[in-house]
Amino acid sequence: MRVHLVNPSDNSFGTAVITPRWLFVLAAATPAVAGDPILVDESLEQIVPESIQPGDIVGISVHTGNALRGYAVGRIARACGAWVVYGGIHATLFPEEALSLGEAHAVVKGDGDVAWGKAVVDCMAGAPEKIYEGGRIEGDQFLAARWDLIDAEKYMWASVQTIRGCPKHCSFCSVWRTDGQKPRQRQFHRVIDEIVALRRLGFRFIALADDNFYPVTHTDLRLAREQNNVARLEELTAIRAERFQLMEEMAKLPKDMVFFTQMTMEAGEDGAFLDAMNKAHIKGALVGVEAVTPEGLKAVFKDWNLSGNALAKQLQTFKEHGVHVLGSFIFGLPTDKPATFDATVEMAMKAGVTFAQFVMMTPFPGTVDFARWEKEQAQNPTMVGDVPITRYWMIPTEVRPKMFTPHPTMSSDEIRERTQKVWDRFYTWGAIWKRSDCTPNLRARLGFIFLSKLYRQMYAGTGISTDSARRKKSKAWARWTAHQCKKLFQAKPMPNLKAPVWDLGLIGIARAALAGADGRQIPQPFPVISKE
Repeated sequence: MRVHLVNPSDNSFGTAVITPRWLFVLAAATPAVAGDPILVDESLEQIVPESIQPGDIVGISVHTGNALRGYAVGRIARACGAWVVYGGIHATLFPEEALSLGEAHAVVKGDGDVAWGKAVVDCMAGAPEKIYEGGRIEGDQFLAARWDLIDAEKYMWASVQTIRGCPKHCSFCSVWRTDGQKPRQRQFHRVIDEIVALRRLGFRFIALADDNFYPVTHTDLRLAREQNNVARLEELTAIRAERFQLMEEMAKLPKDMVFFTQMTMEAGEDGAFLDAMNKAHIKGALVGVEAVTPEGLKAVFKDWNLSGNALAKQLQTFKEHGVHVLGSFIFGLPTDKPATFDATVEMAMKAGVTFAQFVMMTPFPGTVDFARWEKEQAQNPTMVGDVPITRYWMIPTEVRPKMFTPHPTMSSDEIRERTQKVWDRFYTWGAIWKRSDCTPNLRARLGFIFLSKLYRQMYAGTGISTDSARRKKSKAWARWTAHQCKKLFQAKPMPNLKAPVWDLGLIGIARAALAGADGRQIPQPFPVISKE
């Protein structure tokens, strides 16, 4: 009996940009009695059915984008006589779908750090439950990944998680509904230990796979003070202080390390936080800009963001503090007009955004947008073959529409064409070369150029040409580019890198002290605890 963990994908490139962290976390959650799991990342190479034996356990994590392939993998595994268990955000939202279409024996809902182990033990006993409620575990229960099982040659960037949950409520995002609005923060010393383990293996580029690295804003603190909410103020102050403590410790890591994270625009108002990020080698962040007009921001429940010239100035603030922005923009909002596309790309270039992604409005399950759309479709559903459009992830990719919700003034094809032109304009060779001057040397500049083109190739999925020959050519180009990028991101392993020796008692005392802080000033990080 062996345990297999599968990250499903229709597209295999041989090399991946960022490690699928969940694979290695669930490897850590797999009980020792089951042995070391076999990890299959289909973004590298697809699974070999002959590797699955009767009695094996196959764990498959699915999000909406790979659900169709994930269900196919489940059916393959079941036909081989294996126990099939699903997890991930999509299975959490649609467990019955995974049980029927994916032929699952069981589904783990919510966090799998604890629940996955119970599912494995029950499968080994031949009596799995249909549903395992993983819930939302606290940060001190988050597991460190089993990086000893990784093929380091296959990935450009590793990934570490520091926090789950997001206090915002954007209409297009499901995180605050599935992972909660309460930030669940991982203990900083565990994060540092895991980063050190990755640097020993040769990873110096690491993505902080967080829902929102900036969970407490100046506005949050101000409102708590104005409301005289002492308990809330203490809670926010403690969360913020631990962020600073983490960054203080990250600043002591090898100087060649580079981190990238994800956060909200409001961090642009917090110079102290951005400076701490820069010192901690966090050189970039995906920032959800979404729209450049007040109307567009209001449409997605994100009207705390700035627009116009104020937006450009705030984006420039990140760069002034040494943090580069990957700006995320949405097209297809009901307030969008033909002029919106040019205005958006011009804003991105004016603001000095280092990378950008331009996505078409998609109603993802678990979001406010999806619930509203599903309700609208209930009376007279649009069908693609025998599949309702509200289950678009079940439509084969070759016939799946690029947009699902109608726009009041533009057709889907027009939005698609205009979005493609924005991608093309932002990622011209000349524009990329100009942006690459942010790098410190020629090698880094080449890496920036290759990565920009790879990002454009892998994520600009709005192309008009969808015939198989063009798709095959595009995939071959992306595979070659990814291979070249991997060479540029490789670093020499540091097997002798020493990890800090943590005094857990002192950490507990420090945390208790933070809980009593009044939040009237930025909490200062604690001094070094101890080093080997």
